[in-house]
Amino acid sequence: MIATLLILLTSLLFPGIIVKVKAIVSGRKGPGLLQPIFDIVRLMKKGNVYSTTTSIIFQVGPVIYFVTILCGVFFIPFGNSQGIISFEGDLILFVYFLGLGKFFLILNALDAGSGFEGMGANREALYSMLAEPAFLILVATFSMMAGYDSFSGIFAHWHLTTGNSLVLSVLASYILIQLAMIENSRLPVDDPKTHLELTMIHEVILLDNSGFDLGLVQLGNAFKFGIYGALIANFVLPEHQSLPVRALVFVAVIIVFAVIVGLLESFRARFKIEKNPQFILTLSSIAALAFIVALIITNKLL
Repeated sequence: MIATLLILLTSLLFPGIIVKVKAIVSGRKGPGLLQPIFDIVRLMKKGNVYSTTTSIIFQVGPVIYFVTILCGVFFIPFGNSQGIISFEGDLILFVYFLGLGKFFLILNALDAGSGFEGMGANREALYSMLAEPAFLILVATFSMMAGYDSFSGIFAHWHLTTGNSLVLSVLASYILIQLAMIENSRLPVDDPKTHLELTMIHEVILLDNSGFDLGLVQLGNAFKFGIYGALIANFVLPEHQSLPVRALVFVAVIIVFAVIVGLLESFRARFKIEKNPQFILTLSSIAALAFIVALIITNKLL
Protein backbone atom coordinates (compact mmCIF):
# COMPACT_ATOMS: atom_id res chain seq x y z
CA MET A 1 0.00 0.00 0.00
CA ILE A 2 2.89 2.36 0.84
CA ALA A 3 4.58 1.75 -2.51
CA THR A 4 1.32 2.33 -4.37
CA LEU A 5 0.74 5.71 -2.72
CA LEU A 6 4.35 6.82 -3.27
CA ILE A 7 4.29 5.77 -6.93
CA LEU A 8 1.02 7.57 -7.61
CA LEU A 9 2.22 10.75 -5.90
CA THR A 10 5.67 10.85 -7.49
CA SER A 11 4.24 9.99 -10.91
CA LEU A 12 2.32 13.28 -10.84
CA LEU A 13 5.66 15.11 -10.68
CA PHE A 14 7.49 12.86 -13.13
CA PRO A 15 6.50 14.57 -16.42
CA GLY A 16 7.12 18.00 -14.91
CA ILE A 17 10.62 17.05 -13.71
CA ILE A 18 11.55 15.76 -17.17
CA VAL A 19 10.33 18.95 -18.86
CA LYS A 20 12.02 21.15 -16.25
CA VAL A 21 15.37 19.38 -16.59
CA LYS A 22 15.27 19.67 -20.38
CA ALA A 23 14.42 23.37 -20.08
CA ILE A 24 17.28 24.06 -17.65
CA VAL A 25 19.80 22.20 -19.79
CA SER A 26 18.77 24.20 -22.85
CA GLY A 27 19.03 27.48 -20.92
CA ARG A 28 15.31 28.17 -20.56
CA LYS A 29 13.14 28.72 -17.52
CA GLY A 30 10.53 26.26 -18.66
CA PRO A 31 7.06 25.55 -17.23
CA GLY A 32 6.35 24.68 -13.61
CA LEU A 33 6.70 21.14 -12.26
CA LEU A 34 2.93 20.66 -12.16
CA GLN A 35 2.19 22.10 -15.60
CA PRO A 36 2.01 18.68 -17.36
CA ILE A 37 -0.48 17.49 -14.73
CA PHE A 38 -2.51 20.66 -15.16
CA ASP A 39 -2.60 19.91 -18.90
CA ILE A 40 -3.85 16.37 -18.19
CA VAL A 41 -6.54 17.71 -15.87
CA ARG A 42 -7.56 20.22 -18.55
CA LEU A 43 -7.91 17.38 -21.07
CA MET A 44 -9.98 15.32 -18.66
CA LYS A 45 -12.45 18.17 -18.26
CA LYS A 46 -13.14 18.12 -21.99
CA GLY A 47 -15.49 15.85 -23.86
CA ASN A 48 -14.47 13.14 -26.31
CA VAL A 49 -14.89 13.38 -30.07
CA TYR A 50 -15.43 10.06 -31.86
CA SER A 51 -15.25 9.50 -35.59
CA THR A 52 -18.19 7.75 -37.25
CA THR A 53 -15.75 5.12 -38.55
CA THR A 54 -14.77 3.97 -35.05
CA SER A 55 -16.40 1.30 -32.90
CA ILE A 56 -16.69 0.59 -29.18
CA ILE A 57 -13.05 -0.56 -29.20
CA PHE A 58 -11.90 3.00 -29.80
CA GLN A 59 -13.90 4.18 -26.79
CA VAL A 60 -12.77 1.50 -24.31
CA GLY A 61 -9.13 1.24 -25.48
CA PRO A 62 -7.73 4.20 -23.49
CA VAL A 63 -9.71 3.17 -20.39
CA ILE A 64 -8.36 -0.39 -20.47
CA TYR A 65 -4.85 0.94 -21.10
CA PHE A 66 -5.04 3.15 -18.02
CA VAL A 67 -6.64 0.49 -15.81
CA THR A 68 -3.99 -2.12 -16.67
CA ILE A 69 -1.18 0.30 -15.78
CA LEU A 70 -2.94 1.21 -12.54
CA CYS A 71 -3.24 -2.50 -11.72
CA GLY A 72 0.49 -2.81 -12.49
CA VAL A 73 1.19 -0.23 -9.79
CA PHE A 74 -0.57 -2.49 -7.27
CA PHE A 75 2.05 -5.24 -7.84
CA ILE A 76 5.05 -3.14 -6.79
CA PRO A 77 6.24 -3.82 -3.20
CA PHE A 78 7.97 -1.49 -0.78
CA GLY A 79 11.09 -3.42 0.17
CA ASN A 80 9.95 -6.35 2.32
CA SER A 81 6.37 -4.99 2.43
CA GLN A 82 4.10 -6.62 -0.13
CA GLY A 83 2.17 -4.73 -2.77
CA ILE A 84 -1.61 -4.67 -2.81
CA ILE A 85 -1.52 -7.60 -5.26
CA SER A 86 1.05 -10.22 -4.27
CA PHE A 87 1.27 -13.97 -4.83
CA GLU A 88 3.70 -16.53 -6.23
CA GLY A 89 4.33 -15.84 -9.89
CA ASP A 90 2.77 -12.37 -9.78
CA LEU A 91 5.54 -10.92 -11.95
CA ILE A 92 4.22 -12.94 -14.90
CA LEU A 93 0.72 -11.51 -14.45
CA PHE A 94 2.31 -8.06 -14.15
CA VAL A 95 3.87 -8.47 -17.61
CA TYR A 96 0.55 -9.67 -19.02
CA PHE A 97 -1.28 -6.66 -17.56
CA LEU A 98 1.08 -4.20 -19.25
CA GLY A 99 0.92 -6.22 -22.46
CA LEU A 100 -2.88 -6.21 -22.39
CA GLY A 101 -2.96 -2.44 -22.03
CA LYS A 102 -0.57 -1.99 -24.94
CA PHE A 103 -2.66 -4.43 -27.01
CA PHE A 104 -5.84 -2.38 -26.56
CA LEU A 105 -3.97 0.86 -27.26
CA ILE A 106 -2.83 -0.63 -30.56
CA LEU A 107 -6.39 -1.76 -31.31
CA ASN A 108 -7.51 1.77 -30.50
CA ALA A 109 -5.23 3.08 -33.24
CA LEU A 110 -6.22 0.46 -35.79
CA ASP A 111 -9.92 1.04 -35.14
CA ALA A 112 -9.58 4.67 -36.26
CA GLY A 113 -8.96 3.46 -39.82
CA SER A 114 -6.09 5.89 -40.39
CA GLY A 115 -3.07 4.82 -42.41
CA PHE A 116 -0.76 6.88 -40.20
CA GLU A 117 -2.16 5.36 -37.01
CA GLY A 118 -1.85 1.87 -38.47
CA MET A 119 1.80 2.58 -39.25
CA GLY A 120 2.40 3.82 -35.71
CA ALA A 121 0.58 0.81 -34.24
CA ASN A 122 2.83 -1.51 -36.23
CA ARG A 123 5.95 0.15 -34.85
CA GLU A 124 4.57 0.19 -31.30
CA ALA A 125 3.81 -3.53 -31.47
CA LEU A 126 7.26 -4.33 -32.89
CA TYR A 127 9.16 -2.37 -30.26
CA SER A 128 7.09 -3.85 -27.42
CA MET A 129 7.68 -7.35 -28.76
CA LEU A 130 11.44 -6.75 -28.92
CA ALA A 131 11.59 -5.16 -25.46
CA GLU A 132 9.59 -7.83 -23.61
CA PRO A 133 12.35 -10.53 -23.66
CA ALA A 134 14.77 -8.14 -21.92
CA PHE A 135 12.35 -7.60 -19.03
CA LEU A 136 11.47 -11.29 -18.74
CA ILE A 137 15.13 -12.35 -18.73
CA LEU A 138 15.85 -9.69 -16.13
CA VAL A 139 13.11 -10.79 -13.72
CA ALA A 140 14.07 -14.43 -14.29
CA THR A 141 17.62 -13.57 -13.26
CA PHE A 142 16.60 -12.03 -9.97
CA SER A 143 14.01 -14.73 -9.37
CA MET A 144 16.75 -17.33 -9.65
CA MET A 145 19.11 -15.35 -7.41
CA ALA A 146 16.52 -14.70 -4.69
CA GLY A 147 14.76 -18.06 -4.97
CA TYR A 148 11.31 -16.46 -5.32
CA ASP A 149 9.04 -15.82 -8.30
CA SER A 150 7.16 -12.82 -6.93
CA PHE A 151 8.15 -9.17 -6.66
CA SER A 152 7.74 -9.12 -2.88
CA GLY A 153 9.81 -12.28 -2.48
CA ILE A 154 12.60 -11.01 -4.71
CA PHE A 155 12.95 -7.56 -3.17
CA ALA A 156 12.51 -8.81 0.41
CA HIS A 157 15.59 -11.02 -0.04
CA TRP A 158 17.68 -8.76 -2.26
CA HIS A 159 20.30 -6.67 -0.49
CA LEU A 160 23.33 -4.72 -1.72
CA THR A 161 25.73 -6.56 0.57
CA THR A 162 28.14 -8.02 -2.00
CA GLY A 163 29.87 -6.91 -5.16
CA ASN A 164 27.86 -9.43 -7.17
CA SER A 165 24.52 -7.97 -6.06
CA LEU A 166 25.82 -4.46 -6.76
CA VAL A 167 26.87 -5.35 -10.33
CA LEU A 168 23.54 -7.04 -11.06
CA SER A 169 21.62 -4.10 -9.59
CA VAL A 170 23.52 -1.64 -11.81
CA LEU A 171 22.84 -3.76 -14.90
CA ALA A 172 19.18 -4.07 -13.95
CA SER A 173 18.85 -0.32 -13.38
CA TYR A 174 20.38 0.44 -16.78
CA ILE A 175 18.02 -2.00 -18.52
CA LEU A 176 14.96 -0.68 -16.68
CA ILE A 177 15.83 2.93 -17.56
CA GLN A 178 16.15 2.04 -21.23
CA LEU A 179 12.97 -0.06 -21.19
CA ALA A 180 11.09 2.82 -19.59
CA MET A 181 12.22 5.09 -22.43
CA ILE A 182 11.12 2.54 -25.03
CA GLU A 183 7.79 1.65 -23.43
CA ASN A 184 6.93 5.34 -23.10
CA SER A 185 8.16 6.06 -26.65
CA ARG A 186 10.83 8.55 -25.66
CA LEU A 187 14.26 9.27 -27.12
CA PRO A 188 16.20 7.69 -28.73
CA VAL A 189 13.47 5.50 -30.30
CA ASP A 190 10.81 8.22 -30.48
CA ASP A 191 10.46 11.93 -29.89
CA PRO A 192 7.26 13.04 -28.09
CA LYS A 193 7.73 16.56 -29.49
CA THR A 194 7.88 15.60 -33.16
CA HIS A 195 5.09 16.71 -35.49
CA LEU A 196 5.95 14.59 -38.52
CA GLU A 197 3.49 11.69 -38.79
CA LEU A 198 5.88 9.57 -40.84
CA THR A 199 8.36 9.35 -37.95
CA MET A 200 5.92 9.30 -35.02
CA ILE A 201 5.28 6.14 -33.02
CA HIS A 202 3.31 6.68 -29.82
CA GLU A 203 2.01 10.14 -30.68
CA VAL A 204 0.66 9.08 -34.07
CA ILE A 205 -1.50 6.31 -32.60
CA LEU A 206 -3.26 8.94 -30.50
CA LEU A 207 -4.03 11.38 -33.31
CA ASP A 208 -7.78 10.65 -33.16
CA ASN A 209 -7.99 10.59 -29.36
CA SER A 210 -9.13 13.68 -27.55
CA GLY A 211 -10.40 15.03 -24.26
CA PHE A 212 -10.80 12.61 -21.37
CA ASP A 213 -9.41 9.62 -23.31
CA LEU A 214 -6.20 11.43 -24.24
CA GLY A 215 -5.78 12.59 -20.65
CA LEU A 216 -6.13 9.00 -19.41
CA VAL A 217 -3.41 7.78 -21.76
CA GLN A 218 -1.02 10.55 -20.72
CA LEU A 219 -1.70 9.91 -17.03
CA GLY A 220 -1.14 6.19 -17.61
CA ASN A 221 2.23 6.96 -19.21
CA ALA A 222 3.22 8.95 -16.12
CA PHE A 223 2.26 6.02 -13.89
CA LYS A 224 4.26 3.65 -16.09
CA PHE A 225 7.36 5.80 -15.55
CA GLY A 226 6.63 5.62 -11.82
CA ILE A 227 6.48 1.81 -11.97
CA TYR A 228 9.93 1.52 -13.53
CA GLY A 229 11.34 4.05 -11.07
CA ALA A 230 9.86 2.10 -8.16
CA LEU A 231 11.44 -1.14 -9.40
CA ILE A 232 14.84 0.58 -9.45
CA ALA A 233 14.19 2.06 -6.01
CA ASN A 234 13.51 -1.39 -4.55
CA PHE A 235 17.02 -2.49 -5.52
CA VAL A 236 18.64 0.15 -3.30
CA LEU A 237 16.07 0.45 -0.52
CA PRO A 238 17.86 0.24 2.87
CA GLU A 239 16.78 -2.74 4.94
CA HIS A 240 17.30 -1.70 8.56
CA GLN A 241 16.10 1.89 8.46
CA SER A 242 12.91 3.47 9.73
CA LEU A 243 9.85 3.77 7.52
CA PRO A 244 10.26 7.54 6.91
CA VAL A 245 13.89 7.07 5.84
CA ARG A 246 13.03 4.24 3.46
CA ALA A 247 10.13 6.25 2.03
CA LEU A 248 12.45 9.21 1.52
CA VAL A 249 14.99 7.01 -0.29
CA PHE A 250 12.20 5.50 -2.39
CA VAL A 251 10.94 8.92 -3.50
CA ALA A 252 14.49 10.25 -4.02
CA VAL A 253 15.39 7.39 -6.36
CA ILE A 254 12.27 7.97 -8.47
CA ILE A 255 13.06 11.69 -8.66
CA VAL A 256 16.66 10.96 -9.66
CA PHE A 257 15.29 8.57 -12.29
CA ALA A 258 13.15 11.40 -13.69
CA VAL A 259 16.19 13.71 -13.78
CA ILE A 260 18.18 11.02 -15.62
CA VAL A 261 15.41 10.67 -18.19
CA GLY A 262 15.42 14.45 -18.70
CA LEU A 263 19.21 14.49 -19.13
CA LEU A 264 19.17 11.56 -21.54
CA GLU A 265 16.54 13.29 -23.66
CA SER A 266 18.58 16.50 -23.60
CA PHE A 267 21.79 14.97 -24.93
CA ARG A 268 20.50 12.11 -27.05
CA ALA A 269 19.66 12.24 -30.72
CA ARG A 270 16.82 10.22 -32.14
CA PHE A 271 17.86 7.03 -33.93
CA LYS A 272 16.91 6.30 -37.49
CA ILE A 273 13.85 4.05 -37.44
CA GLU A 274 15.76 1.13 -38.94
CA LYS A 275 18.28 1.31 -36.07
CA ASN A 276 15.68 1.00 -33.29
CA PRO A 277 15.23 -2.82 -33.39
CA GLN A 278 18.99 -3.30 -33.09
CA PHE A 279 19.13 -0.97 -30.08
CA ILE A 280 16.22 -2.70 -28.35
CA LEU A 281 17.66 -6.18 -28.96
CA THR A 282 20.91 -5.00 -27.37
CA LEU A 283 19.03 -4.68 -24.08
CA SER A 284 18.06 -8.37 -24.30
CA SER A 285 21.73 -9.18 -24.81
CA ILE A 286 22.67 -7.22 -21.69
CA ALA A 287 19.89 -8.97 -19.75
CA ALA A 288 21.19 -12.32 -21.00
CA LEU A 289 24.66 -11.30 -19.78
CA ALA A 290 23.21 -10.59 -16.34
CA PHE A 291 21.53 -14.01 -16.43
CA ILE A 292 24.83 -15.73 -17.23
CA VAL A 293 26.53 -13.84 -14.40
CA ALA A 294 23.78 -15.04 -12.06
CA LEU A 295 24.31 -18.63 -13.25
CA ILE A 296 28.02 -18.35 -12.49
CA ILE A 297 27.37 -16.85 -9.05
CA THR A 298 24.93 -19.61 -8.13
CA ASN A 299 27.21 -22.33 -9.56
CA LYS A 300 24.48 -23.46 -11.97
CA LEU A 301 26.55 -22.98 -15.12
CA LEU A 302 28.18 -26.27 -16.08
